[in-house]
Amino acid sequence: MRQMDIRRYAWGLGDFLLRSCILKFAGWPRTMLVFWFSATSILAEPLVYPPMKHSDVVDDYFGTKVPDPYRWLEDIDSPEVVSWTKAENELARSYLEKLPDRAYFRDRLTRLAKLEWYSIPSWTGSRYFYFRHEGLENHAVLYTIKELGEEPRVAIDPNEFSTEGTVALATLGASHDGKLLAYGVSAKGSDWNEIRVRDLESGKDLADALKWAKFSALSWTNDSKGFFYSRFPEPKPTENRTFAYLRDQKVYYHRIGDPQEKDQLIYECSNHPDWLCSAIVSIDGTDLFLIVTEGGAGRNQLYFKDLGDPLAPKLEAPFIAIVDQFEARFWPIEKVGKRLFVRTDKDAPKNKLISIDLENPGRESWKEILPESKNVLQTVGLAGGKLAVTYSVDATDRLQIYDLEGKFEKEIQLPALGAISGLDWAPERPQFFYAFSSFLYPYVIFGYNVNTGEQEIFKKIDLTFPPQDYETKQLFYQSKDGTKIPMFIVHKKGIKLDGSHPVFLTGYGGFNMPMKPAFDAGCIAWVERGGVFAVPNLRGGGEYGQEWHQSGTKERKQNVFDDFIAAAETLIKDGYTKPEKVAIQGGSNGGILIGAVLTQRPDLFGAAVCHAGVLDMLRHHKFTGGSFASTEYGSADNQEDFKYLFRYSPLQNVKQGISYPPTLITTGDHDDRVFPAHSFKFTAALQEAQASDRPILLRIEADTGHGQGMPLSKLLYMDADVFAFMWDNVN
Repeated sequence: MRQMDIRRYAWGLGDFLLRSCILKFAGWPRTMLVFWFSATSILAEPLVYPPMKHSDVVDDYFGTKVPDPYRWLEDIDSPEVVSWTKAENELARSYLEKLPDRAYFRDRLTRLAKLEWYSIPSWTGSRYFYFRHEGLENHAVLYTIKELGEEPRVAIDPNEFSTEGTVALATLGASHDGKLLAYGVSAKGSDWNEIRVRDLESGKDLADALKWAKFSALSWTNDSKGFFYSRFPEPKPTENRTFAYLRDQKVYYHRIGDPQEKDQLIYECSNHPDWLCSAIVSIDGTDLFLIVTEGGAGRNQLYFKDLGDPLAPKLEAPFIAIVDQFEARFWPIEKVGKRLFVRTDKDAPKNKLISIDLENPGRESWKEILPESKNVLQTVGLAGGKLAVTYSVDATDRLQIYDLEGKFEKEIQLPALGAISGLDWAPERPQFFYAFSSFLYPYVIFGYNVNTGEQEIFKKIDLTFPPQDYETKQLFYQSKDGTKIPMFIVHKKGIKLDGSHPVFLTGYGGFNMPMKPAFDAGCIAWVERGGVFAVPNLRGGGEYGQEWHQSGTKERKQNVFDDFIAAAETLIKDGYTKPEKVAIQGGSNGGILIGAVLTQRPDLFGAAVCHAGVLDMLRHHKFTGGSFASTEYGSADNQEDFKYLFRYSPLQNVKQGISYPPTLITTGDHDDRVFPAHSFKFTAALQEAQASDRPILLRIEADTGHGQGMPLSKLLYMDADVFAFMWDNVN
């Protein structure tokens, strides 16, 4: 069901800066030039790492003894761990601050941050909401309007939450009458939210304050008297509440004005504490849809209950099963009358659209609207009685219009080969909005009217940029097992393929997430100086549907690493670069990628950056919400899973006496999605194993989490460090 989901926007500003943003491409100041001998003297300066102790922990996995000498680093609040991380961070900062190109990247990103940026307008609760960022604000400001063209009003300015910018918006839900806005507040980058309620007319918050919400939708009943949300039990007093292990999420209904202890329990997975659940009200307010997922793989169950009169909803009505097994993904799109439109990969790895008669929800009533095709069905929206549909073709998007019976009407011509990064719609309104960008096409928001066929630009980023000086290629190369993998390559026109160019190679390869073209600040900052930017579409992602995704999960995860290694080898073979000039970077699931290829092929790369990586695969499921990723990775508690996890787990595959490339490992000290100890332990192992004087550094950002909600001030410093580390070490 359509919901205003700030997760798009919580990542929005950081995504804008890192993947969808703009630089002014004047020549970089001569005052930033540094002589080569200065750079080499800094990079060759020997590092003295903090002393390292070892614990004598040895785990027995089905008869295999696995030492864990750095287990003590998991106790991240202990004085000795705090002392060690402080020393590591000080060492990293002292090194990074001396990098000759840090000032260049800092200057580029600072000028970039001054540009005006907008999010897609979202129609919810009888009004539009959108984010706008300008100047050097730490966070984008949420505005609201009732009709396009009128003067916007500030709904929430998260810059007022804290002077340091370490408190951010996290999730949103507007009441049906458009008077109240429920919103989540995240402190220090945590996934934990406190839910508050703002009166949009007065601009003041009500007394309501709900704690222990995480991974929650906020969906109001149409009487505007309350909303559904998901929360976990309050952590025990003895637990570190930031990093508490997540179990037993439940759905509640909160009535405005009531204390949280009076909230009504709507659903709980009493026998399955590792399941996640969320509830969303249909646009007409007559039905409540319940989505239950088993974890990261996304297969879900789907239920609904008839709320009856939307102005007097019957919360006690029973749930009726539409899908009561984890057999596939079922994404409810919207309800029209008694027809529920659902996107699913059931018997359709590249997805299809079906409709379900809610008066007779049995499978015999399911009707295929858009059958599976050769291209991946990505997004479906309903606007003005039409279907707006995006398809992915070799990791680039197409946008088409259909009627509600699936009859094709037209294709909307996009400005270039690129990607649609958002689609926002309301069933009762004829205009929908989408954002488009490509590597060399700046981010722009279009509004399209399905009744008139008229398209107009809602907002765009104005800048001076000569895209004709650059080019984007897409090539297909063979991975280790012969599978063809697509890869985008961006560089200046006319470069010689003589192996001389520094390459910035990045990837993800997991959770069905596609890596598509986007206007990328890091890309342009790299290529304008003669570098090459490359993004392979690894297995595990969503570029070619569920089969592509599954071919990079669990015991098949090695395919992802093989695809990435083959990408580097292809760039070398084709004359773009040579091993010592390849810089690799990835985060979160992409951090596993960097850790794995770094330990498997240390000879292939000139520098590596690992952001918030999952690096101890034998224990990933034991921290915070790590168990939810077991459907993607597996769990070492299972004997068969242990075998393949042990083979590639980055931490357990660090080898003594190997010369690893210069490596920067980053994490936030409040990252409750990927436990910081992953980064701590991997750093310790690499530093002790390193056979050369190439740096192994741990950069810890204080008062931040997994990346979401990071204030701009911190983001600018981190990005300057990261890009300078890569550039200066491969040059």
